[in-house]
Amino acid sequence: MTANAQCTGETETGDATQLTVRKARIGDIHELLHLINGYAANGIMLPRTEFEMSENIRDFTVALLDGRLVGCGALHFYTPTIAEVRSLAVDPAMKTSGVGRVLVDVLEGEARENELHAIFAFTYVPGFFRKLGFKEVDRGELPLKAWKDCLRCPKFQACDEIAVLKPLRSHFVLDPEPGLGSILIQLPQVRR
Repeated sequence: MTANAQCTGETETGDATQLTVRKARIGDIHELLHLINGYAANGIMLPRTEFEMSENIRDFTVALLDGRLVGCGALHFYTPTIAEVRSLAVDPAMKTSGVGRVLVDVLEGEARENELHAIFAFTYVPGFFRKLGFKEVDRGELPLKAWKDCLRCPKFQACDEIAVLKPLRSHFVLDPEPGLGSILIQLPQVRR
C-alpha cells in the first residue's frame, strides 16, 4: 500500500469503515501531538513539541479512519542507506486493528522507493516488528546519529527499548566493527 491509499474494513458492529493513509500535513500537528504525547506521558515514547513536529512533518504519514486521525508513523533518514521508523502510534481504541501494520508497510514502501538498504526502530513491542520481518540487533550497531534523540530521553542512562532492523536488500550486512554505525553492502564476488 502506498501513501494516499485507502482500504475498507468493518467495525465490530459490522459497520463499514474507510482507512485513509497519507503524508501528514501541517494542519495535522495538533492531533499528532495529542496522540504521541499521550504515549509519552506514560513513558512509552519521547514527547514531541510543536516546533519538532513542524520541523519534521514531512517524515510523517498518518492513518485516518473515516476522517479521524487514528495513527501515525515517521520515516526519518539518517544516512543515504538507512532510516528509522519512529513515532509509530495508534489510537489506543484502535490497537490490534491493523493500523500499525498498514503504517509500517507504507513507511517501508517509502524506504524502498528511496532505495534505502535497511530500516530500523527502537521499540517496547519487538513482537509486533518481528511479525513484519524485523530482527533484534544490538543498538551499538546502528548509526550513531540515531542516538541524538536518546540524549534528551529521561531513560538515557537505563534505556530499555529494543533495537530492531529490517534489511531491504538481499546483500545487506551491518558493519563488522561494532559501534561505528555504518553499513556495508556485500557485492557478489567477481571472477577474474
